[in-house]
Amino acid sequence: MLEKKVTIINEAGIHCRPSSMILMAAQEFTACKFRVISKNGESDLTSILSLISMGLEKGNEITIQADGPDAKTALEKISGLFAFEYDYQRE
Repeated sequence: MLEKKVTIINEAGIHCRPSSMILMAAQEFTACKFRVISKNGESDLTSILSLISMGLEKGNEITIQADGPDAKTALEKISGLFAFEYDYQRE
C-alpha cells in the first residue's frame, strides 16, 4: 500500500464538483482500492456522499492511500485532484 499526504487548496474545499471528479478518476483504476484519511474521518472513495461528508476544507491535510497493481499511477492522479484549485475565478 502506498500513501501520500496532500493539503486541500481549493477555496471552497472538496464539495460536489471536486468530489465527482475525484470519484470518476478513482473508477478508472478498478483494480485499486483507495482510502482518504483526515482529522474529520475516513472515506474509501466509493461514495460521493461519504467524501462530501468528510467536510474537507481549504488547508486541511489528508492522507490518501492506494493499494493495487496501478497504485503508484492512481495515487498521483487522485492526489493531484485533491490538491487542485477548482474554484479559481479569472477576472
